[in-house]
Order: sequence, then structure tokens, then C-alpha cells
Amino acid sequence: MSSSAAPSDSGIDVNERTPLLDAGQQGQKKSTPLPKLQISILLLALLVEPIASQSIYPYINQLVRYYAGLIESLFFATQALTILQWSRTSDRIGRKPVLLLGIFGLSVSMLCFGLSKTLFGLILSRCITGALNGNIGVMKSMMGELTDSTNMAQGFALMPIAWSLGATIGPMIGGTLEHPQQHFPNIFHGAFWSWFPYFLPSAVAAAFAVTSFLTILFFLKETLPRQQTQEKSISSLNCEAQNVPENAVEDSPVSIRSLFVPSVLIPVANYGCIATLEIVMYALQPLFYSTPIELGGLGFDPVTIGFWMGAFGIVNGVLQTMIFAPLVNKFGLKAVFQFCEACFIPIFALFPITNVIARQYGINWLVWFSLTCFPDTGCCILMFITAAAPNKRSLGATNGLAQMTASIVRAIGPVMSTSMFAYSIQHNLMGGYAVYVVLVTMSVLAVRFSAKLPGSAEKKA
Repeated sequence: MSSSAAPSDSGIDVNERTPLLDAGQQGQKKSTPLPKLQISILLLALLVEPIASQSIYPYINQLVRYYAGLIESLFFATQALTILQWSRTSDRIGRKPVLLLGIFGLSVSMLCFGLSKTLFGLILSRCITGALNGNIGVMKSMMGELTDSTNMAQGFALMPIAWSLGATIGPMIGGTLEHPQQHFPNIFHGAFWSWFPYFLPSAVAAAFAVTSFLTILFFLKETLPRQQTQEKSISSLNCEAQNVPENAVEDSPVSIRSLFVPSVLIPVANYGCIATLEIVMYALQPLFYSTPIELGGLGFDPVTIGFWMGAFGIVNGVLQTMIFAPLVNKFGLKAVFQFCEACFIPIFALFPITNVIARQYGINWLVWFSLTCFPDTGCCILMFITAAAPNKRSLGATNGLAQMTASIVRAIGPVMSTSMFAYSIQHNLMGGYAVYVVLVTMSVLAVRFSAKLPGSAEKKA
């Protein structure tokens, strides 16, 4: 609270100005304008991630049906092994070099994926993508550095629209361009397309990555001023001894051990919970869509799967962008997050309900309506994680720890959910719907755990 400073700045009586300057009234301050160009480039980089990862969803079950969950999990498994180190590296050498390396690796691995003829080749390409890719944690750090407490909700609200747009384009690319010699025989009629029927969607995804790489290389500014920070650190070492520890702590990356405190671990653990629910939902969607109706799914073909998942992605992203910031301002970040997480309870319950409707009445309007109820809530928890960072030089490590946690559960989630799906059907557990009972229970427990989050996300860094 700075009531004593108000009269000297404005010349107005303290009693008139003090309530407006109170720390509890920060929401009434005028928002700082977002750096539109830099955030636009950052969102372009974010767009590439779901295009590459989700372009394989419409056809992966046909390509390697029994190993689809393994292929989907490998990216996150290898990412979990390296992302914390990439994020910590970005705290030292800067965000931009790490971002460029990750996107370059993504483009190469997508080309390798499209040219793979064996299961080993597919596995290797996905492992390369995950091992070189520290982008997600770095991009979240950059968004936190490009925003402040007055516009952080607006900035992070833009991330779902970029991700959802990519989640729209990716499945459409995969569903439309796989086997191009069948869909577009007048254009793709050579033997190459018969040998490599999945190269075209992979090449298009790689082209998006190359475009993003060049845009970042020439136009994105570094958000971590390394030289300035180093000079400041050197200068602080020449100050009096009593001032050295405070300045050094403020401007230096903290150790990993110092991040293992409740103020950091609680948001990270909640991120792990929401990441588990989301990846399970995304892994089950194409499997549920492609499985025959009599076996518990909807029997869609790859084109329908691609367009439906794409449509869901763009509607979800636009909706979040429009309502997220106003809802946070009105109800608070924690309440919005808890409500969105609770939505997974009816979502998982809708899977068996939709199948029952399809069995009784076929694919009708009720089926299509039930498929529209799939939200994405990731941007809420990202603000808690950004606020939990001890200082700016540790923002990358904090996001890296969070992303490593998310990558671990995302590596386990697809294998776990698809295996439970198959096991439930094969053994007719609860009519083949036992997997959804487990997932609803997990959602309830996640909502209860979210009560441990702080009441607000005040930025420390």
C-alpha cells in the first residue's frame, strides 16, 4: 500500500486516493498495452506445436493400431527427460536460442516421421521431437516476461486460441492429406505417394515449423536481457558486502532444490492433474471416434475425425479467448480454474452416454451435440505457475519443472487411457464403460486437490 506517495504525485488529499492505491484494488489499475508484434510471433511458435503433434491423430490408429498409445506417449516421455534442462538453459543463454533449436528439431522429426516405413522409425522420430523440444516451457516463460500483473490474464488467454487453432489445423491436415493418391489422384499419382502415404501431412506440418523458425529468427526479440543482467550482477559484486546477497539472489537463477517448496509445488502438482485429464481426453477422442459403435465408439472415418476434432479446437479456443479474462476479473482465477476442472466430470460421463445414443438411434443430432462439450482449461494454471517463480531468472526453471511434470503424466496418460479403454471392452467391465468411471473419479479428486491453490496469482517475478 502506498497511500503516503499519492499526495506527492497528484496533490490530492490522501483520503480520496488511498482506496484506489490499495494493494487489494490492483484490478482497477489501467492495463498495460500488450506488445502485439512480439506476442503474435510467440503465438505463431505456439501454433506449430499442436499442428505437428495432432496432425497424426486422425490416421495413427490405422498406421499402428495397437501401438498408437505408445507413439503418442513417446514424445512426452522423451520431453520429460530434457525439458527441465532446456528451461534452465534458457535462464542462462536466453529464450530465443532454445526456442529456435526446438522448432528446428520439430521440423526435421516430422519429415522423418513421414518417411518412416517401420515402427522403429516412427518411434525414433517422435523421440527426436521430444528430446529437442523445450519450447512449451520457454514460451510460457516468455509470455510471463512480456506481460505484467495488469495484463497477464489477457496475455495468457491468447495462448489457448493459438493452441486451439493449431489443434484445428493439425487434425484437418492429417485427415485430409493422408493417402493423397486416393484423395487427390490427379495431383499425387506417383509411386512415391503409395510408398509414403503419410509424408504429405508430415511435410505440411514441417513447413509450418520452418515458417515459424524464420519468423522467430528475424523478428522475435530476446525477453531475457542476458548482457544487462550479467552487468548488473557484476556491478552488485562490487557493492558493499551487506548488499551483495540481496542483489545476487534477485538476479540469479535459484537451485532446483529451492523450487521444492509448497508455493511452487502446489501449482505444479495441479498442472500435473489438469494435464492428465486433458491428455487422457485427447487420447480417447480419436480412439472413441474410430471404434465401431457396437464396440463402444462412434465408427467415424479419418476425414470425419480430423474435421470434427479441428472444429472442436477452434470453437474452444475462440470461446476461451473471449470469456477467460472477464471471468477471471469477475470471479477470480482460482474459482474459474476449479469450475473448468470440474467440467471434466460430465465430459467423461458423456462418452458412454454418446455411445448409448448412437446404439439406440444412430448418429443423430444428439450425438453431435454431446461431442461439443469438451473444454480446455490450461491457461488458468499457467498464471499460478508464473506467479510462483522466485524471480525472473528462475522463471524458466519453474516453468520447466511444471512442464516436466506435465510431460511425465502425458507420457503415461495415452497408454493408460487407451489400455483401460481396450480392457474395459474386452472384459465387458460395467458394460465396457469402466474406463469412464475411473476417469470421473480422477476428475473429482483433482477438483478437491485444487482447493490448495492460493487465492490469487500475484506475480513475484
